[in-house]
This record gives sequence, C-alpha cells and structure tokens, in this order.
Amino acid sequence: MKIIEPHTPEEFAQYYKLRYETLRRPWSQPEGSERAEDDATAIHAMLVEDTGEAIGICRLHLATPQEGQIRFMGIREDRQGQRLGDQLLHYLEEKARAMGATHMTLQARENAVNFYRRNGYEVVEKTHLLFGSIQHYKMARQL
Repeated sequence: MKIIEPHTPEEFAQYYKLRYETLRRPWSQPEGSERAEDDATAIHAMLVEDTGEAIGICRLHLATPQEGQIRFMGIREDRQGQRLGDQLLHYLEEKARAMGATHMTLQARENAVNFYRRNGYEVVEKTHLLFGSIQHYKMARQL
C-alpha cells in the first residue's frame, strides 16, 4: 500500500467517491456535498492498496503561511482500526512542514477525537454540530 496525491481524473473520481462514502453518505447527504470550494488549492492524499483501490483519503491546505489545516479524513469502513489514518496524517503533516507551517489545526468529529489525540493533537474547543448531529472539536498541535 502507498500514499499518492491524485492527479488524473480517474484518481480524483476514486478519491471523491471514497470521501462521499465515508463522510457524507452515512448521513444521507447528497452527492457533491463531499466537495469543497477550496479543493483546487488543497493538497489531496489518498492511501491506495497495491491493486490501486482507495482505502483512505485526506486533504491539507494552509489556512495561513504558518497554519496547516487537515480536512476530510476518511478511511474505508472495513479498514478502520488498523492505524491507516496515521499514515495519511503524518504524510500531510510533513507536507505542511515543507511548506513552512509551524502548527496544524483540524475539526474532529467526536468519534475521532481519540485518534487525533493519539497523534499529538489537543482539543482547543468544542465547535459546531455537522448535519445537526455530529459534534466537532477544534484540535491543534505544533509541528
């Protein structure tokens, strides 16, 4: 398995399909809701099996020159709990460091807070409810 940055239309189709399946479909959100206006300026990472099939996705953008922000982290349901998200997170943290970022932020769903804590993030504050039911917490860490 390896991490790639999708570039071809086929790779992006697979990337967005997994993003939708892991982060939007379970809450009955429409297709297309997995996309964000600033996707074109973000760095996208996709964990793929040797067969080329996507099993994890995540993206990074710089909120400021010093602050990298992680968004849209998702691991295929049948592969969760295998520390695959750690690989994507560390990959994008290294990208952020190379771009000059000194710290990272993200909005974690309540069920992902411990995953991010294990990776060095701390809760800053309780923030918003996504889809009226998914509590989020702003988390941060120094690079």
